[in-house]
Amino acid sequence: MEKLRRVVKEIAYVQDYTKLSTLHQSLIPILSLASSLYRVVLSIRHYLYHFGFFSKHRLPVPVISVGNLTWGGNGKTPMVEFISSWLADSGISPLILTRGYAGGDEARMLTRHLRGKAVKIGVGANRAATAACFFKRHGYVDPRDYLVEGKWHEQKEGSRINSRKVGVVVLDDGMQHWSLQRDIEIVMVNGLTPWGNHQILPLGPLREPLKALGRADVVVIHHANLVSEHNLRDIKLMIREVENSLRIFFTRMSPSHFFEVGNINTRIPLDILCNGVVLCVSAIGSANAFVQGIKKMGTLYVDRLDFSDHHSLQDTDIEIIKMKLKELEDKFGSMPVVVITEKDYDRDPEILRHLSPYKAMALCSELQIIPCRDNGDDDFKKLLKELVEGMTQLHVLLKLFRRKSMRGCMLFLYYSP
Repeated sequence: MEKLRRVVKEIAYVQDYTKLSTLHQSLIPILSLASSLYRVVLSIRHYLYHFGFFSKHRLPVPVISVGNLTWGGNGKTPMVEFISSWLADSGISPLILTRGYAGGDEARMLTRHLRGKAVKIGVGANRAATAACFFKRHGYVDPRDYLVEGKWHEQKEGSRINSRKVGVVVLDDGMQHWSLQRDIEIVMVNGLTPWGNHQILPLGPLREPLKALGRADVVVIHHANLVSEHNLRDIKLMIREVENSLRIFFTRMSPSHFFEVGNINTRIPLDILCNGVVLCVSAIGSANAFVQGIKKMGTLYVDRLDFSDHHSLQDTDIEIIKMKLKELEDKFGSMPVVVITEKDYDRDPEILRHLSPYKAMALCSELQIIPCRDNGDDDFKKLLKELVEGMTQLHVLLKLFRRKSMRGCMLFLYYSP
């Protein structure tokens, strides 16, 4: 199954099918048929939601969705962490809703990174039901409490907003979760492999056609620091062709330190890999970005073993890794080091101990907004703040309409700037 996944991914990201092996080419008709069927199902589902046959659940607080159009590796979870941390620092307690896919590695990583902040994390496929449980347990803040004369003002510690109550919901991987209404749609794009062969799953990497970018409020090109200016211009041009008015930002993953597998409290500096031999082992959506980042740390030699996204390592995988490490040790005459991502560590930290006597470390990184004209870190937060203000006023109006208080609606419109 792992080999089949790898073959399908290779087909999805190749531009010229004639360069593929016979095995790859033999799968294309089957994948093409499946892709056509998936497109039809996707269209039917869209229309059923659009015309109200399937209902969309609206939560009592504003919802920010962070999603993508393709397979993983787009930086969704780091962006969810970035937004949630900023909201908590601003005095608004966010609730992160995540599916908990593949054992909940992303949820565990978020929990560790956001420990000590007023952030809650709900795990479950039914996001609305999960949110309802948290609202019942902790309560939620009336959206009107964010606004002072129509504007959102950051709150100080101990204020009314800074409490156990949920103020905003942040959806991790929420773009295709149509059953839950959202107020802000942020779409993440992997700058290294933005659209693949431009085909719908499973022939290509697209979950939806590119025209779905029209639903977005903000598009973020991730790993932009590893992409040439020419390719970045091409990506921006394609986005502009779908929706010319979209705000586009650029992000990167900034490495901070390593920790040793088996001792998460260690903080090992990045220069420990200088002139060393490294084996990068990962089961993530964008292994290229991870490996390129390690190569920039002054290493002597970097090799890699890639598994499919969210793959859980088995005993046979450990043996393969050890064989590769022994080959590197014989070739260079020194003990190579295994480097993994935090997500790989959180998926199954115990099995990684079996790599002994070889040393294994996990790389810790954080998302950063890359300054570009008027689209830097402060500009991104300012835009989010403006969108939060707009959606908060909309929530107030909806509440007033539901109460059939036309007088209340007129007063709100009169006093809003």
